Amino acid sequence: MADLKEQTIQLLQRLIATESYSENEGGTATHLKNWCDHHQIRYQTLGHTVWATNADYDPKKPTLLLNSHHDTVYPNQAYSRDPFDPAIEDGKLYGLGSNDAGGALVSLLAAFTHFYTSSELSHNLLFVASVEEETAGPKSLRGILSDLPPIDVAIVGEPTLLDMAIAEKGLLVFDAVIKGTPSHAAHPNKDNPIMKLPKVLEWFENYHFDRESPVLGPVKMTVTQVSAGSQHNVVPSQVNLVVDVRVNDQYANTDLAAQLQSEAPCALHARSLHLEASSIPEDHALVQAGLELGRNTYGSPTLSDQAALKCPSLKMGPGDSKRSHSADEFIYVSEVEQAVDLYIALLNQFLHS
Repeated sequence: MADLKEQTIQLLQRLIATESYSENEGGTATHLKNWCDHHQIRYQTLGHTVWATNADYDPKKPTLLLNSHHDTVYPNQAYSRDPFDPAIEDGKLYGLGSNDAGGALVSLLAAFTHFYTSSELSHNLLFVASVEEETAGPKSLRGILSDLPPIDVAIVGEPTLLDMAIAEKGLLVFDAVIKGTPSHAAHPNKDNPIMKLPKVLEWFENYHFDRESPVLGPVKMTVTQVSAGSQHNVVPSQVNLVVDVRVNDQYANTDLAAQLQSEAPCALHARSLHLEASSIPEDHALVQAGLELGRNTYGSPTLSDQAALKCPSLKMGPGDSKRSHSADEFIYVSEVEQAVDLYIALLNQFLHS
């Protein structure tokens, strides 16, 4: 086990040292394929996504997905270190993608490797190292599900301090328009759309959603962008807003979008409707196995590839979500080592139940 953990940390360092911005993950895909070759794991690829099933795969059995992503965001300007230098200092492994979500990815791969040749498991194992998660691109998990074996339950690896996010909020993004009458600023105009803005913002701020989730809490709606006008002496014809809505598991996106569009004091256009809230029942055997191992459950407000899945799924991984996309990103080596142990213990209990 010690050797497997050492190899896992070394793989994470190689991934960090290799540029893997969304849509440019070929280098990190090569490292993942090399791991599979070294451990004699038969794998397949879909673009830069690398996936594999356990050696004793049986299509008659249900399948457990182990998924995380190997693409990253771009480093922000506040970095004081080389984002591609996977240095270890004071127990911290630094580098872009170390926390989000390299630590979870390599830990899940280590656990998959541990069980790869095991027989008489209750479920098949499907490992998927996916891409374009950070941009929700067409080749992300949701774009390749039809090319993968059917999935019955899933663990999505993201930084959760190794607690279990048994529900995750969905997302609706609206482009909103407050319409008015354009004119020269020198002339009277009682239909200036900018002057309508305060009441519209007040409506968004005070809107009440009736259905609250016991795990995810209330729906959260936030105006995140406002833009209008092009020059000082022209009253614009409209004010444009962007509205971010984090949807709990009590609403379907289509229903909530229709509700808001019928009640809002401005025009609303949803960019997409497919990022639904996701969850897994607390009495599910996978969750119960985690509880017996001392892990806590919670509802996550942040979005991941979990939103692509229609099956029961939980989000769980080493690292802290607060470090994601931060300057001088890092993960503790001990967090990754603990994750390898925990994933193996969790799967051992679940796959032999």
